[in-house]
Amino acid sequence: MSGTVRLTVAQALVRFLARQYTERDGRRERLVAACWGIFGHGNVAGVGQALLESGQGPGAELPFFQGRNEQAMVHAAVGYARQRDRLSAHAVTTSIGPGATNLVTGAALATINRLPVLLLPGDTFATRPADPVLQQLEHPGAGDVSVNDALRPVSRWFDRVHRPEALVPAALQAMRVLADPVETGAVTLALPQDVQAEAFDWPAEFFAERVWRVPRPAPDADALAEAARAIRAARRPLIVAGGGVHHSVAEDELRALADATGIPVAATQAGKGSLRHDHPCDVGGIGHTGTAVANELARAADLVIGVGTRYSDFTTASGTLFADPGVRFVNLTIAPHDAHKLAGLPLVADARAGLTALASALAGHRVAAEYAAGYRAAKERWEAVVDAAFSPKKSAPENGTDRPTQTQVLGALDAVVGDEDVVINAAGSMPGDLHKLWRTRSRRQYHVEYGYSCMGYEIPAALGVKLAAPERVVWALVGDGTYLMGPTELVTAVQEGRHLVLVLVQNHGYASIGGLSELTGAERFGTAYRFRAPDGGYTGEPLPVDLAANAASLGLTVLRAHTYAELRAALAEAREARGPVCVHVETDPADTAPPAQAWWDVPVAAVAGRPAARRAREEYERGAAARRRHL
Repeated sequence: MSGTVRLTVAQALVRFLARQYTERDGRRERLVAACWGIFGHGNVAGVGQALLESGQGPGAELPFFQGRNEQAMVHAAVGYARQRDRLSAHAVTTSIGPGATNLVTGAALATINRLPVLLLPGDTFATRPADPVLQQLEHPGAGDVSVNDALRPVSRWFDRVHRPEALVPAALQAMRVLADPVETGAVTLALPQDVQAEAFDWPAEFFAERVWRVPRPAPDADALAEAARAIRAARRPLIVAGGGVHHSVAEDELRALADATGIPVAATQAGKGSLRHDHPCDVGGIGHTGTAVANELARAADLVIGVGTRYSDFTTASGTLFADPGVRFVNLTIAPHDAHKLAGLPLVADARAGLTALASALAGHRVAAEYAAGYRAAKERWEAVVDAAFSPKKSAPENGTDRPTQTQVLGALDAVVGDEDVVINAAGSMPGDLHKLWRTRSRRQYHVEYGYSCMGYEIPAALGVKLAAPERVVWALVGDGTYLMGPTELVTAVQEGRHLVLVLVQNHGYASIGGLSELTGAERFGTAYRFRAPDGGYTGEPLPVDLAANAASLGLTVLRAHTYAELRAALAEAREARGPVCVHVETDPADTAPPAQAWWDVPVAAVAGRPAARRAREEYERGAAARRRHL
C-alpha cells in the first residue's frame, strides 16, 4: 500500500482504529470495537463529525453508542473488555472541561483492574487563537497544562496530539499498551479541538490492517524447577487464583493441576469462578471477605501459590492471614511487578502457559490424603453455612417484617440465575456476601469489581457486558446508595433495547460502611438515608424516596417484591423478559451473613471520648499486633 490519503486528524483516527486487531490462540478480535461518546464543543466538530462520516449502522467502521455520563461510559467499556478477556476494548470520547475530568474515576478503575479502555477527550486549542478559551484551565506556572493532565496518573499511556503528524506514533503506542497483558489499562489520547479538525496527507500504510498478537510467555526453566521443588516439599500448599486466570482463559489448566495434585484453590474477588463452586478442590473466597475454610487453610499454609493475583490487602487480610512462620510464596503471573510481591519466588509467565508447565513439572505429585480429606470436610461444613444464609426460613419476625434479608436476596437469585448468566456488583456490603456465599457455576458468571470497588459501576458495566455477550442474561445488583450515584445508563439500555436485570435493594443508605462504621467506633455516623432528628443527626425516619418509580421513569419495566416468595417470582419473570427490567426489594436490616473470617486493617481513632471508639481501638490493636512483613 502506497500513496497518501487526505483526512482530518479525527477522520484518520477513526479509520485507523477500525483496522486494529488482536490475536491469541488463533482467536482474532477487533481491538477497538466501538466508541462511546457525549459531544460538546471540544469534540463535536472533530471526532463527532468523523464518526458520522465513517457511517453508522450495520457495517460501520467504528460503531457508536450514545452515553449519558462520562464516567459511566468508561465503566461500560470496562465491563465489555473484561467479558471479552481483554482482547477487545471500546473507546470513549468527550468534550474538554468537565466532560474530560469526569473520565478520571473510570480511568482509575480501568487501570487498577488492568482492563483496556481508550479515552479520547477533547482538549483546548493547540494554536491558542484565543487564550483562555471556554473551559480552559489557566495555570499560572505552566501554559501547557490542561484539565486532561488529571488523567496522567490514572492512565497507563498518555499523549497529547499537538500536531497532525504526531497522531501516527501516538496511536501506535496507544494500541501497543491496550493489547499488552502486562501494561494494559486506561490509555488517553488528548485531542486539541483545532487539531482534530485539521487536514493532513496521511501515508496510506497507516490505515492497513494491523494485528497485535497477545503472547503466552512460558516460565523460565530454572524458575519452574525451583517452584516445582518448593511445591513438592510443601505439606500444606494453597493456590490463590486471581483475575489473571480468567484473563488468560486458564480455567481448564487450573482444574487439571488441582485434579492431579489435590492442592486446594482459594479465589480472590477477581478470580472467583476459576473453579466451579462444586469442584472438590474449590474452597471459596480468600481474605477479609473469604470463607472460613479458605482462610483457615491460608493461616496454616506453608506455601502459597499465587496465580494471576496482585495480592491486594483484602486478599492478604492486611498482612495477618498467612500466619505460618515459615510460609513462602510462588507467584505465577505475567506481570513482573506482581511476581516479586511478598518476597515470593517469581514465576513470570502467562497463567495458562505457566499452569501447563507446572502440571508437567509436578507429574506424579499429590498432597497427603489427610490434608485433602480435612479441607473437603471443612468445605462441606461451609456449604451448610451458605444454605442457612440463603434459606428463606431465616427471616426475623422480631423485626415485625417478612421482608427478605440481603443474603436471602442472594439465595433467591442463586435459585433463578442460569449457569451462563453474569452477576455484576462492585460496592457496598454485597461484594463481601457474594465472595463468601455465591456458588459460581461458569468462568464469567461472577463479575465483582473489587480492585476499585466503585459505586456506580454496576449498571453501566452490565450494559457493557451485554454488548460483549448478547446471548447472556446480565444481572446488576445495587443498593440504594449505589443506585443514586449512577442510574444514567439505564436510559442507554432502554434506547439500545438490551435485556438486563437490575436488582435494586432498598436498604436506606450505605449498608456496608454503616456496618464498618459500627465496628470501628464511628457508630454508623452519616451512613443512613434518614431525616434529621431534633439533635441534628440523620437518625429520623427513612427518606420517602421511591427508587422503583425512578427506574420506571427512566423507561424500565419494574417488578416490586415485598416477600421472599414474591422476590423469587419477580426474578424468574425478569429473567425471561425482553428489554431492561428492574426488580425492587426492600430488605430486612437483620444481618444473616456469616461474619468476616479474617482481619482487615481500618485504623481506629487512637484517642476518643466516646466508649464505642475506645472499645473499637482495643480490638484494632489486638488485630494489628498480628501484622507481619513477608521477607
